[in-house]
Amino acid sequence: MRIRATVAAVTGALALSAFAIPVAQADGHKPNLASLVPSSSKATPSVAAAPLDESEGDTRVTSVTVNGGKNIVVGTTAKKSFTVSVTATDPEGIYDAFPVLWHGQDIENVDGAIEPANLDEEQVGSCTHSSATTATCKVTLVADPGTNIFRNFQAGTWKVWVAAVGNDGDYIIRDAYKTAKVQRNSTLTVNASPEPVRKGRTITITGKLARANWEDFKYHGYTSQPVKLQFRKAGSNTYSTLKTIKTNSTGNLSTTVTASTDGYFRYSFAGTSTTPAITTAGDFVDVR
Repeated sequence: MRIRATVAAVTGALALSAFAIPVAQADGHKPNLASLVPSSSKATPSVAAAPLDESEGDTRVTSVTVNGGKNIVVGTTAKKSFTVSVTATDPEGIYDAFPVLWHGQDIENVDGAIEPANLDEEQVGSCTHSSATTATCKVTLVADPGTNIFRNFQAGTWKVWVAAVGNDGDYIIRDAYKTAKVQRNSTLTVNASPEPVRKGRTITITGKLARANWEDFKYHGYTSQPVKLQFRKAGSNTYSTLKTIKTNSTGNLSTTVTASTDGYFRYSFAGTSTTPAITTAGDFVDVR
């Protein structure tokens, strides 16, 4: 079996595991795709091998779905498990297919990777065959704060490395088949006071917008972010936006309105590329 590998230098405190690409022979031997994946280590910088887009034969990947199409939101301590589905086709049928999420400038400069936990097994994906030629293989990945998620700059767009192998040993590898968002979890609070309040008096609505810090495992205020103050009259199901204010240098919010009628106040944050949208529950104020 001939071996093909491309060597890449890895920046920062991360590293890719060394790997090589075993090419399928005419006897139908199935290449060990699990040995090809980009991986990272927080503790051990090194120079490692990294594959470029590669294919042998007529295996094709036709679709990849990450976390059901939703963003992957990670907090400060809890592991976040999510599923990636890879659909692939080959005239002789699909043997295995699986993804890896990676972050970095390009495949030669990877600073983070989220890999399947069962890479050491013979088959990585759990495959369901929709026909003799096509299968969808599902893999559970785990984003783990402090292990493979440990720098705030990793929030945002990650690329999806994907590989599939046919029953005849044909295979395909794509460095960046698509992208997915990995975000820092957000929290948002609201408090309207005083309650009860007389009609015509001032109501002060305070709150705080914060997000996960993957470097010290705490939540810190998200500064200079626009947040909507919304109100719903008692007996109504619809919120309307009263005004938009920005968080201060510690992520705090504070504004005032004139009391007019019973109802619920809430704050709503639209989110950014690195931080998910969040809306508080309504805080009821009794106006007398």
